[in-house]
Amino acid sequence: MMNGVATLPALKGSIEEKGSLADFIWFRTGGPAEYLVRPKDAEDLSRFLRDLDPALPVLPVGVGSNLIVRDGGVPGVVVRLPKSMAKVTVEPGSRVRAGAAAMGISVASAARDAGVAGMEFLRGIPGTVGGAVRMNAGAYGREAADILVECTLVLRDGTVETWPAARLGYSYRHCELPDGAVVVEALFEGAPGDPAAIGAEMDRIAAEREASQPLRSRTGGSTFKNPDGDKAWRLIDEAGCRGLTRGAAQVSEKHCNFLLNLGGASSADIEALGEEVRARVKEKAGVTLQWEIQRVGSPLSQPSPLKGRGL
Repeated sequence: MMNGVATLPALKGSIEEKGSLADFIWFRTGGPAEYLVRPKDAEDLSRFLRDLDPALPVLPVGVGSNLIVRDGGVPGVVVRLPKSMAKVTVEPGSRVRAGAAAMGISVASAARDAGVAGMEFLRGIPGTVGGAVRMNAGAYGREAADILVECTLVLRDGTVETWPAARLGYSYRHCELPDGAVVVEALFEGAPGDPAAIGAEMDRIAAEREASQPLRSRTGGSTFKNPDGDKAWRLIDEAGCRGLTRGAAQVSEKHCNFLLNLGGASSADIEALGEEVRARVKEKAGVTLQWEIQRVGSPLSQPSPLKGRGL
């Protein structure tokens, strides 16, 4: 058993007991992290994980744009990288190197300014580079696997390794990174292009997102993966779920593969609404939708993971 922060390894960054995740994840719901850890840099993170009790789970979180944090909180360590790890630089060969805390739009913008095409779709991904690499994020016909050359990881034991994209075992919205590994940097490669044409494509993507998605709401992005040869939103709509509510959670009327927190929803409300959507689609179309949103932590109905460790 652990007895509070004093028993954790030294960190140059910050360690917060019962650190709020609802303050920054998009849904603005859910319980706290047992320990919310913000390392100073990759070296700081490496030393910390090397000396951390191996029994403690580690979960990296970016901006939480595709995440439900359950109301009972997240056991162990949640790692949130600092803004200092969001640097984006352009390299020869139409390559862009990005810290894992960088936002997709930052990478797309740097590529545009340097005349690097092929990364425009990142304008439509509202998460961090680390999250995009981990879940093979995609939009508008492209995905992270199409442009990733390699990524640098801090593994759960503190080892720092650089993995080529082929080692990640990419598939649709999935990769085979080991549990507890934290992406700290990624190298992407595009192709030479005209900055004006690249910018126009980014503007088109931005306008399409604005028109079709509830961008100004408390949401978690695309909720379910698209089944082979179909669209999740179409199946949800045909099952009569557009606008469906549970508590203060709602299926978006603008894009029904998005769930919304209308204000005061619990994570349990949001997740249960998602499960109701899955059940209705299964009954109507015979298709079992798979969650795209990552769900982490424990519900309040279970014993709190924050108990028994001196908290």
